Amino acid sequence: MESINAKYVSQKISKTKWRPVSHSDLQLPEIFATGSWDNEDNRISIWSIGSNLSTGMEDGFEGDPQLLCEHKHDGDVLDLQFLDQDRIVTASSTGAVTIFRHHQNSQTISVSQLWARAHRYPCDNAPCTGVVCSSPEIVTVGEDGRIVVFRADQEGVVRVIGELKKSFLDCLTFDRESKQLTVTDSVPVRALKNAFLKVFWDRVPLHCVDRHPNQQHIVATGGQDGMLCVWDVRQGNTPFSLMEAHTAEMWEVHFHPTNPDHLFTCSEDGSLLHWETSSHSDMPSFLQGGRNSSMVSRSAMAPAGGKQPLISAWLSGDSSKGRLETTHMLPSQTLSVNSLDVLGPCLVCGTDGEAIFVNRQVPV
Repeated sequence: MESINAKYVSQKISKTKWRPVSHSDLQLPEIFATGSWDNEDNRISIWSIGSNLSTGMEDGFEGDPQLLCEHKHDGDVLDLQFLDQDRIVTASSTGAVTIFRHHQNSQTISVSQLWARAHRYPCDNAPCTGVVCSSPEIVTVGEDGRIVVFRADQEGVVRVIGELKKSFLDCLTFDRESKQLTVTDSVPVRALKNAFLKVFWDRVPLHCVDRHPNQQHIVATGGQDGMLCVWDVRQGNTPFSLMEAHTAEMWEVHFHPTNPDHLFTCSEDGSLLHWETSSHSDMPSFLQGGRNSSMVSRSAMAPAGGKQPLISAWLSGDSSKGRLETTHMLPSQTLSVNSLDVLGPCLVCGTDGEAIFVNRQVPV
């Protein structure tokens, strides 16, 4: 826990995201963005944890996040993604989708593109609940049940993939290689088009989804009951395994982008968990005090016939034999941890306690 820096920011944080770094440069992430919600004036903010900051910017301890710039945001920030090094896309409770540009030389933010009513009902705006980017493409979902495709270099809507009248859509993830979407919703839907892959389950509304970065058939989801579900999407519409994770809604789930044996979840119950599928006898001391042995995994279905050259540990259903370790990443929390992001050894999360937590020594 000693490697965690906390920054109290006087606003509820709904979303956090690291700015992408070049893999070829072997560079550690230093810049991240946050969005706020449920405040009188919501904001999108850019922060740095770099060592080359001017000491006169803000008072604080070494390693504390330092505010670089911020911009007013209309409505709650319901999702936030970097389009590239300079542009950030936000999803708003007003139904708007906005591209903000971070001017690094002057440390200012401006609005680059705005789709004011990207999601809407016949007589009102509908919250835009999720956004994913593969520059120049931007894909959003909303409570109107629409999946909308934009391009950063075009003013209008490129395409509406689906309009699901019986459901509002919560979140999505995007496979950049196959251009395939994975979407989850808050109400089960029976009919769907073949334009995208849809994960749904009658048992509970799902709030978050992430795909394994190397094995795209493996999908992790979390929902209203706080359970972590791992799916093999080749096998139908039932999760392969379920793990008791949180005591309230799970808001985000993320595989580590380069070491997917590690996965991270955060929840309304105020906790942030680090999941590791490997079993190591000589675990770092950082992990030893935080393991949770109460997690239970059970196989919900067996894989269908067919040989698999490589079986992911996430599909082994073997947590009872010590193959799954969980660690609490934060000190005692009472308010919701709404968002997390992990890149390399660095993790950032935002809470309803008006705090940002940064850990630069995640053991992955």
